[in-house]
Amino acid sequence: MDTAERRALITRYTEEVVTEEELDDVLSREEPSVYIGYAPTGEMHIGHYTTIRKLADFIRAGFDVTVLIADLHAHLDDEKSPFDLLDARSEYYQTAIEAMIETAGASPDRLTFVRGSEFELDREYSLELLQMATDTTISRAQRAGSEVVRQSDNPKLGGLLYTLMQSLDVAALEADIAYGGIDQRGIYMLSREILPDRGYEKPLCVFAPLLSGLTGGKMSASEAASKVNLTDDADEITNKLNKAYCPQGEVEDNGVLEYVRFLVFPMLEARDESFDIERPEKFGGDLTYESYTELEADFVNEELHPQDLKNAAATYIADIVAPVGERLLGESDLLKAAYPDAYE
Repeated sequence: MDTAERRALITRYTEEVVTEEELDDVLSREEPSVYIGYAPTGEMHIGHYTTIRKLADFIRAGFDVTVLIADLHAHLDDEKSPFDLLDARSEYYQTAIEAMIETAGASPDRLTFVRGSEFELDREYSLELLQMATDTTISRAQRAGSEVVRQSDNPKLGGLLYTLMQSLDVAALEADIAYGGIDQRGIYMLSREILPDRGYEKPLCVFAPLLSGLTGGKMSASEAASKVNLTDDADEITNKLNKAYCPQGEVEDNGVLEYVRFLVFPMLEARDESFDIERPEKFGGDLTYESYTELEADFVNEELHPQDLKNAAATYIADIVAPVGERLLGESDLLKAAYPDAYE
């Protein structure tokens, strides 16, 4: 695979790369590395799937991929995970991620899993963190984490440390690329500012788009109807898609289209398959799309009805999610330990 092909893999289906000029230097390195972090709070869902699928692109492009299970972060952010659930939730996250990456066509063995508590409590890390805290104002830390950390007029110190720790994690894990959702941008821009002052390289940052919810607007982890869970069966997925916000011809805030664009089509491309829609001859007959661009154009031009799109999208999404759900539901003790209130 040449440099142009590797670049295309890294940049496809992304929201932003900071900066693309720096990407050529990273690709020229013998063993480039990338990391992504997940704080083990609520159950993982389809919004996580798009970033996990992207890790398969990094693997194909020859990157060493590290997945940080940010257990301490999960507690620091307004105690979203109690300390006594951190181990179980961390194990659950690793299990779910392994299942997702496998369905994306990559081996879980190509991922290196690290828990934050394995290095963030070390003496050297703590000293670096304290020195960074000395040089960072409260307002700067708040601004950096405003899209990630729960905000309030009287913030807790844990949420302020969260942003500094995430910035320092990039250096501690020796990552060439920091990868995450576009909501992480503020934190990683902070890392690009302050890490060079501490003698570390400025990380290149790759950001994934945030998917809209099925109910329109931002996807909400607390709103069941706005997302597809990894343990949803085909009937549940079909029901959610049928009720989804998907006005004819409208692309903005259309979660159905975004699921198809950022999850389904990349998976189909990896399998060299097309997106097929079955519909009666009286409504125009079956449709086949080789690219998302073609599908969106037909939707905007009202050649593709929302219900036909929903029916096909539900089938493909259910097929993608099914192996992951089967694995998680097959480990009922782990689910009960991680989320005792939901799986009593």
